[in-house]
Amino acid sequence: MTDRYVNIFTDFGFKRVFGEEVNKDLLIDFLNELLKGEQSIKDLTYKKTEHLGSNDVDRKAIFDLYCENEKGEKFIVEIQKTKQKFFKDRALYYSTFPIVEQAEQGDWNFELEAVYTIAILDFVFDDSDKDKTVVSHVQLMDTKKNKVFYPKLTFVYLQMPNFNKKEEELEDRFEMWLYVFRNIHRLHDLPKRLQQRIFEKFFRTAEIALFKPEERVAYEDSLKYYRDMKNSLDTSREEGKIEERLEIGEKLIAIGLDDGKIAEATGLSISEIENLKKRK
Repeated sequence: MTDRYVNIFTDFGFKRVFGEEVNKDLLIDFLNELLKGEQSIKDLTYKKTEHLGSNDVDRKAIFDLYCENEKGEKFIVEIQKTKQKFFKDRALYYSTFPIVEQAEQGDWNFELEAVYTIAILDFVFDDSDKDKTVVSHVQLMDTKKNKVFYPKLTFVYLQMPNFNKKEEELEDRFEMWLYVFRNIHRLHDLPKRLQQRIFEKFFRTAEIALFKPEERVAYEDSLKYYRDMKNSLDTSREEGKIEERLEIGEKLIAIGLDDGKIAEATGLSISEIENLKKRK
C-alpha cells in the first residue's frame, strides 16, 4: 500500500507543510505548543534561508526555515535526518547568523532580540540514554549558581525516535504534534484524537494525492534521497555492531569460554565463532 501522506523528514515534505505562507498557522501552533509558557507567537514572517558570512572566507548557512515573530525574535527550524559528528557545533554556528544580522550601523547598545534554534531529529544523541529523552531545552547556564545566564539564546532538540506513545496515550496538543511527526507517513486517516482544525489542515496539506504533478515528482526525489541516506546509515550502524560482536567474541575465545556461552553473550552463530578461532 502506498503512503497517503508525506514523510515530514524529507526536505520537500517538511517545507511543504511548514514552509509556505499559506500554512504558517501550522508552524505558529507547533512553536507555541513547543515553547508554551515562554512564547505566544501571534504572527511569523518567513525570511531568506541562505545566509552568507561577512567575508569570502566565511562559510554560508542554509536553514530549512528561518522566521521572525511580531516582536522581532528569530526562529531557525530544521529537520535533521542523520547524526553528524559535529551536529551541536553546526547548530551553534547557525545561531550566530541571526545574532550578527541584528548589528546596527553607528552607535548601538548591543541589545539583541531572542534567537531560537529548533531541530527535529530523526535520531538520538546517545543510544545509551536510559531516560529516553524526547525534548532537550538548552540555554547558557551559570554552572555555579545553577541559573540561566542568558535567556535570549535557546536550542531545542526533539529526539523523535524516543517518542513512542500511542494515539490513546497522548496527553496534550504538543504530544499530538510529536505523534504526527513520528507517524504521519504510516497513517491512512486522521486519527480520532487529532480531529481538530489545525490537524485537519495539517493532514490536508500533507496528502500526496493533492499535489500537483511537479510537486509529486519533487517529493518522490526527496523521498528517494531520504531513504537512500537512511539505508546507508542503518547499514553502517549494523556493520559496526557486527564488528563489535566479533571483537568481543575474540576476547571471550582468548579467555577460554566455551562456544555456547560465547554465542549467548554475543549473538554470534557457532560457525561464526569457529571462523574466529581459525583467524587466531
